[in-house]
Amino acid sequence: MRSRSQFQSHKKSTLLPLVCAAAFFSLLLFGIQSSFFSGRINRKIDLGKEKVQVSDLSPQELRSLAEFQTRVQQCVANRGLGLTAHLVDLCKLTLKFLEGTNSTWYNEQFKVFEPLEYHYDICDAILLWEQYRNMTTVLTREYLDARPDGWLDYAAKRIAQLGADKCYNRTLCEEHLNVLLPAKPPFHPRQFRTCAVVGNSGDLLKTEFGKEIDSHDAVIRDNEAPVNEKYAKYVGLKRDFRLVVRGAARNMIKILKGSNDEVLIIKSVTHKDFNDMIKSIPNPVYLFQGIVLRRGAKGTGMKSIELALSMCDIVDIYGFTVDPGYTEWTRYFSTPRKGHNPLQGRAYYQLLECLGVIRIHSPMRAKRKQDWSDVPSREMINRAHAAALHFKRGPDGQLGQFGSCKVWGNVDPDNSGPISGSSDMSDVRKHSNYSKWETMPFKSIRKEAQDHFKQMEGVSMYKIDGNKLDDLVCVRHSVNSKG
Repeated sequence: MRSRSQFQSHKKSTLLPLVCAAAFFSLLLFGIQSSFFSGRINRKIDLGKEKVQVSDLSPQELRSLAEFQTRVQQCVANRGLGLTAHLVDLCKLTLKFLEGTNSTWYNEQFKVFEPLEYHYDICDAILLWEQYRNMTTVLTREYLDARPDGWLDYAAKRIAQLGADKCYNRTLCEEHLNVLLPAKPPFHPRQFRTCAVVGNSGDLLKTEFGKEIDSHDAVIRDNEAPVNEKYAKYVGLKRDFRLVVRGAARNMIKILKGSNDEVLIIKSVTHKDFNDMIKSIPNPVYLFQGIVLRRGAKGTGMKSIELALSMCDIVDIYGFTVDPGYTEWTRYFSTPRKGHNPLQGRAYYQLLECLGVIRIHSPMRAKRKQDWSDVPSREMINRAHAAALHFKRGPDGQLGQFGSCKVWGNVDPDNSGPISGSSDMSDVRKHSNYSKWETMPFKSIRKEAQDHFKQMEGVSMYKIDGNKLDDLVCVRHSVNSKG
């Protein structure tokens, strides 16, 4: 039998290697972390846009971005239906499809098939999309008044068949725009709690989302997508907003038939034929005000998400062909367009969901519980946004909520400005409620929208089309004048 001293000696000799091993493992882990932060983070990432060294970020900012990126990666793994996210550095990541994914869309310009991986900067992405929560996406008179040469240069770009490249005759341009140009924003950030953006994908016919779509506070649809009893159980019947391209706008009377309240928002330009139709219908009609996205899925669907985010707390999307297995772009009401496999769109929409911008609904996702617990929380997004703002904008990022305002305008609190319309409108339009959004008393809108307006100190924000991400036109209203 061993003596107590022998037992203690043996115990010490056994523990010593374990302690040494634990110490070595800790040093190894520290070395890996140090290598990661010095090799991939503790430097100025060569993207040409960062304003500060990553080493200038505080430990809390570094941790906020790292935690956010890791959560995004986990979210993609859980929700991406085969997509995976691969981290590159503090901001950049790559979304990859499974090997063998069918890519049938051929890019004629570059003579290649659609790739199976896409590269993103999530710091840029979060700055862009969170900014939309504070912005106005409808063209207004106050924007044209505030923007340098807004009436001379920009107004002309929003009028087709003007016969001139500039509005040398402002009166003539106003005659073209008055019928759909409100003086100030008719819609406000956070005006609605939940919004459904309904795309046109044929996958809508696989799941009966109709009642769920109609349960939203507002529903936004695209172009000429029909809303009737035939498709009601799949796409619902609620009609609040419709964003249309120029071609679809030519059929606005047919599109809007059956609803006097559905708001039509034209994505690009207006012209005399459109104006003549607008003057004959009772529906509100406006022009979209937004930017050309630098990356990701483009088109009316993406602009509809921008529109929704500028008005809604929660944006749910339906019918965006985001499930795997498609070899063509389908529509629920017409024949498919052959040879278009929307991998880029699938990747970008999945990124947006994992950035907390949208919530995706699709046939495959409908088969499992949708609780979005793996999506970054609002608190985590806010922390990452603050860190990304400092990193990408440098000192300008710490100037507060108006740091991106490059052009300022002011609105006379005693003059609300004219509502959209013209003297030659039909009696149908004159006696309708087409201007209800413009004339709605501020006190009658959602309390969260009123609070947001006060938090923003009565400032409306607009993008300058085609300009830098951080260039905004900002127009100040009197908070007191809103009551």
